[in-house]
Amino acid sequence: MKKKILVMNANSQECKNLCALLDQHHFMTVSVNAIPELEINFKDSGYAAAILDLDTIPVSNRILKELSVKHPDVPILCISTQRFHPELQNAIRHHVYACLNKPVDPDELFFWLKSICEEEDS
Repeated sequence: MKKKILVMNANSQECKNLCALLDQHHFMTVSVNAIPELEINFKDSGYAAAILDLDTIPVSNRILKELSVKHPDVPILCISTQRFHPELQNAIRHHVYACLNKPVDPDELFFWLKSICEEEDS
């Protein structure tokens, strides 16, 4: 069975590219471009992970914490061109599984997804 990944990115081309990459590696994707859509889709169980683009969607410590607390079974991966997000320091430390640089290195992305899937299976 394919693992489902929730992708949140307001840049439609970046989102399509990331979803295509995930699809090539046998992941099923659901894409959203706003926090309310994310909340609606998070209610559907069965996601192996969620990937949030911090450059295109405004998120706060509170939003990331709430997502993590409400859905502890869905690890959150963040992607960004910025190496440091001081405004999200607390959330990244406690509620984000990993934060990857953009453009996303496929090897790094699939390393983290493999780690998540192995944890889920054990």
